[in-house]
Amino acid sequence: MALSLEFSNVSLTYRGSGRAAVAAVAGISLAVDDGEFVAIVGPSGCGKTSLLKLALGLEARTGGTIRIGGETVERPRRDVGVVFQTPVLLPWRTVLQNVMLPADIQHLPRAQARRDALELLALAGLKDFADKYPYELSGGMQQRAGIVRALVHDPRVLLMDEPFAALDALTREAMSIELQRIWMARPKTIVFVTHNIAEAVLLADRVVVMSARPGRVAEIVEVDLPRPRDFDMEARREFQESTHRIRGLIFGTRHVRAS
Repeated sequence: MALSLEFSNVSLTYRGSGRAAVAAVAGISLAVDDGEFVAIVGPSGCGKTSLLKLALGLEARTGGTIRIGGETVERPRRDVGVVFQTPVLLPWRTVLQNVMLPADIQHLPRAQARRDALELLALAGLKDFADKYPYELSGGMQQRAGIVRALVHDPRVLLMDEPFAALDALTREAMSIELQRIWMARPKTIVFVTHNIAEAVLLADRVVVMSARPGRVAEIVEVDLPRPRDFDMEARREFQESTHRIRGLIFGTRHVRAS
């Protein structure tokens, strides 16, 4: 299978004026296949978001190489989509106009982009809200619109930085299933940062567990569960073994009760 995203011995050190250097990540190597769903978990401050910024070309790495589709990342790229913790929808634009924003910025053929946007909105259950404004949508619906916006220009890679963190628990669970459904209907390479271990196991093909700062890859946990997945799978032995292993890596086995 072709590689979509590759980190090779990537490091990032922040050097502030008059302050000691702070190593955010050190020696990260990770290869993500086309169409793969990879989650990244780890303690706060371990560099999860920094890795996404590096892949987006928003931060300059201190060492190593990042490649997308075989090309080295040196600056922001058009073939990458991003979803943040909050959808950041423009309040003066309708849902459809917000979704169309990447196509407008990249000067894509407008008629085709509009057709793609409407198709994606229908896939996300937002077809009837295309002409509404963000304030008329619930938090979950706004985040779905944010996901659609990140997909409208057909990116090779979708980077998601704790996209459900601001949602209530029930909406967050519903959005996990929604994201899986959209991903299965429109396969993309996804790198998904989260603090929620069960969410990572539910969604991902592999879970990358990072160590405390400076962030390194402590282990990559394979998730051997069939798709589509639902919350009933949390009772399965494979699910519980994966979550237990990840908790042990993050918190230490002495702090994790055996299943």
